[in-house]
This record gives sequence, C-alpha cells and structure tokens, in this order.
Amino acid sequence: MKTFNFNIDEADTLWRRWKLNSERYPDKDAIVHWVAGEEPYRWTYKNLINTAKKYSVKLKELGIKPGEICANIIRHNENFYPLYLGISRIGALPAVLAFPNPRLHPDKFRQGLEGMAQRSGLDYIFTERELEPLIKPLIEKPGSTIKNVYFPLEWDLDFEIDPKADDEIEMIAGSIKDSDPGLLQHSSGTTGLQKPVVLSHRAIMNHVYQLGKAMKLTENDKVASWLPLYHDLGLIGSYHIPLALGIPLIQIDPFQWILAPVLLLEAITKEKATVSFTPNFAYNIMAEKINEEDLEGIDLSSLRVIINAAEPIRHDSHEKFVRKFQKYGFNPLALAVLYGMAETTLGVTLTEPSNPITELSVDRNELSKGVMKFSDDNSVVRICVSSGKLIDECEARIVDENRNDIPDGLVGEVVVKSISMFDGYRNYPEKTAEVFEGGWYYTGDYGFRYKDEFFIIGRKKDIIIVAGKNIYPEDIEDALNQTEGLIPGRVIAFGEEDAEMGTEFVSVVAETKAETEDEKNKVRMTILKAGMNIDVVIHKVYLVPSRWLIKSSAGKPSRKSNKERLIGITDSQVWSR
Repeated sequence: MKTFNFNIDEADTLWRRWKLNSERYPDKDAIVHWVAGEEPYRWTYKNLINTAKKYSVKLKELGIKPGEICANIIRHNENFYPLYLGISRIGALPAVLAFPNPRLHPDKFRQGLEGMAQRSGLDYIFTERELEPLIKPLIEKPGSTIKNVYFPLEWDLDFEIDPKADDEIEMIAGSIKDSDPGLLQHSSGTTGLQKPVVLSHRAIMNHVYQLGKAMKLTENDKVASWLPLYHDLGLIGSYHIPLALGIPLIQIDPFQWILAPVLLLEAITKEKATVSFTPNFAYNIMAEKINEEDLEGIDLSSLRVIINAAEPIRHDSHEKFVRKFQKYGFNPLALAVLYGMAETTLGVTLTEPSNPITELSVDRNELSKGVMKFSDDNSVVRICVSSGKLIDECEARIVDENRNDIPDGLVGEVVVKSISMFDGYRNYPEKTAEVFEGGWYYTGDYGFRYKDEFFIIGRKKDIIIVAGKNIYPEDIEDALNQTEGLIPGRVIAFGEEDAEMGTEFVSVVAETKAETEDEKNKVRMTILKAGMNIDVVIHKVYLVPSRWLIKSSAGKPSRKSNKERLIGITDSQVWSR
C-alpha cells in the first residue's frame, strides 16, 4: 500500500497543490457530496479544478482582490467546493461561517455577523438569497467593512473561459507566496464566531504533511465526514487534508446528520471509507440514538481510524460506541484521539492509529489539587483518556500559573509551539499578545503529561474554585449524564459567585422532561446525590425544558452563554432549586 505522494516544495500553496492533484489524479474522486436519499454528486479532481477556474473568473470580474476576505455562508451544496477553491486562486482568503440555525433569532445572527465583520474585516459575503434581508442592512450601515453580498449559487457557469482571462488569473495564483495568508477561520461561538485565526499556505501545507504522516494516511484512504466546514476539525481535518493529499472526501450535510446520525455509517459502508473525525458527543449520539433496525446492512470493517477531537474525551463514550458497533465490523483499535486547536492549524498530539488508547484511573480529589495520583480502593475515580504523543514538529509543555514548567504528573496549563502555528488573530493584536510569549501559545487548557503522553482534563476558564478546591465541570457533567430523569448530554455545570463567603459554589443547568413538581423534586434529589457520589456539593439546580440550552456553533452546550442566559430569568421561565 503506497503512502501519499507529498513534497511540500513542489506545490507550496493551496491552489498549486490542488492543481497538481488534478494533473496526477484527473479522474479520481476528490469530493463525494452526500445528500440523504439521493445519488451522491461526485467531483473528480479535474472537474473540481475546471469549475473552480470558472468561479475565479467571475470573482475577478467582481473586482475582488488578493488579500480580501470572502466569507461563505452557504448550506450543504455541491458548488461550495469549487467556489472555495476559486476564491483561493485569485489570492483572496476564504472564510467559512455558519449558516444560521432556524432557531437562532435573526437579531442574534446579525449581531454576531456584524461583530465578526468589525473584528475580522470581512470584505464580501457569499451566501444564499434568503439571507439577503438579514445581511443587506449591514452593508448599508455606516462604518461597515462589508463591500457587497453575492449569491454565487445563482451564477451561470455555462461558458468557455477566455484563455487571456485564465492566464491573468493563473499569474495571480503563481505570484502567491507560501508565507501569504491562505485562509481565515474562527473559533466556535454561540451567537457569532470570534477570534479570527489567520493561517498561511505554508502552515497548512506543513500540517497536511505532518498530521497525514501521523495518521498513516495512504493513497487508498477515504475520509467520511459530517462535520461543518466552519469548524477547524471539519475544515482542516476533513476537507483540506484529503484535498491536498489527493484522497477522496465523502462530505455529509451536518444538518441531515443531526436528524439522522446513521448517515455517517451508511456513507462509510457504501463508500468503504477508512478515516473519520468526530467530536466526543457524536459517539454518544450514534451509540444511543440510532435504532438497531436502521443498522441493517451497515459494515464498518473498512474504518481504519476514527479520531475523537474538539472537546474533552470521555472514556464512557468510547465504551458505548464499541459496544454498539463492534458487531457491525467496527474494530475497537480504530479509536484514536487528537488534541489541538485552530491556532496550530489543527493537531498537536495524536494517539497512534491501530494501538490501544492509554487510559489512567486516577484519584479525582487529588487531581482537583493538581496532582495525578493513581486511584485506590478509597478513591473517587476519574478515568483520564490520553490525547496521545506529540506530532512531529510540534512541542508542548505544562506550566503553572507563573508560566514556569512543572514536572510530569502535575496539572497545569498546556503550552504549545508548532511548525504550523497561526500568524496571529486578525486585527486583534491585544489578544494575540495575551496568548503568545516567546513563540509559545498559551492554550487555556489544563492537563498533565505522563510517559510522553498528554492528558487534557479541562478548560482553565471553566474551572470552578470552591473554597480553594479546583472542580472540573466535565467531571460533574459526566456523572449527571448517567442520571435518570435528565436528557443525556444536555447538562452543564458552572460556578456562581458567593459574595458573602468569598468563593464560588457549583450550579447545574439540566434539561428534563419532568413536568409535575414531584417529578422535578425527584430529579433534583438525584442530581444532588450524583454530586455527592463524586464528592461535589451542588448548591443550585436549574431544571429546564427540552431544547432550552444554547449550543455553540460546534453543536455543544455552551457553559458561558447558558450561565449568562440564566441571569435575570424568573422562576416562571426556569425551574430552580
């Protein structure tokens, strides 16, 4: 089995790499656009590049210049891909933003987009006609950076490219340097996307090579993904890596996957996909929400590696997934874990494919004091799942609150350095300076190192400090997700200030279908007992109805946003303890 043919220097920008792949693999599937109930639309490398050239002609005619930001707010559509490539060809920077969820209030969407435009300096919006009434007022607003909004899905591409125009654009593409910005991506948020991350062509190419090598990708691999492309795991892991390496991507509609999670398994089965990326919550969804009758004919034996990333890794989630799907050909050794962030293009560490993932049974109370200690018969146990060892050309340290290195086995902030590091937050120098020091990026994640493996246990900003004791909200949420009466995966824990005591106390917001006061009281008592079982006193319980919790753009309940939502809400709106 051949490894991928990838020499960075022979094609060191995105367009040059895609064009080279179209010459090497003209008739090979590049992207298989998957729509439930329909025959997939198959882009070969040759057709993808030829259509991208047509889009680049249209874009140049509109006067779009190198370095300008072109934001794409487009739902699952087969023409998104060549449009994205066409933007890159003319030297502009593509940025993928989330199409608004129907439940999101239009004012919230507008505020989020306006905030991004002001911070990132968005120049053009490419979207669908139905969003015109929402976006047009932003362009007309005084001080707006947005120059225009376009609807590229309506463009007529039935034309022959003028050779002279094509040569002019190819000259622009040829003048792009590998150190130039290649794309803009945003960290996930709830009402908007924040922290605009600029990545150079060289950073992306370096990461494609190093992460592809760590994943042991070959020319026979195929990636299947339902992930939205506005998230770094989808954009880099599932889109840019296969597109640059010359291996097919089977791309599923994220909205359709949410409604029917079995779609990913169907795509893996029919296309014999070998690789997938999936955040932790999706393992639970697929294990718990897919009915056995929907799994007839499913065969996961082709799946060589499925990588868990983008949120804290749960031991129980892996167990549930294996129990459910092993009988459908799933190999437990296909489970892998990646840790990373948009600021390093994607990954920093990875567990070795086809090897068991290291799991440590530790004392939860000692961990809250900053010490990794193996559990014993008297311990409240937490299973810590490894995020693997460093990918080549990445470095990482664990530091204390004074940014001094600490020994292995002690909990501190994870600090990273990478050959594929971002160039800073666009138009946000103060935030860049806050997280950078001496070439090291301070992630805000807490974790520890053990035998060259990194274990990520929580976010610095989310830690609840009760009387000097660190409590990780993930621990509470893990315990409560098994609680009867609660909707699984729909619970968050956070700290609230106790001004009188000068410390924080633990609060929980949980969705439940309980309706009568007796039912609610039983759920409250169950929650309090679950907290006691892990030696945590839960001071306040907010019971809320189904679908109350605000989710981030990555599909996860947001602690910060839901905490803010509770402020000022009356008892008639939320059922509080």
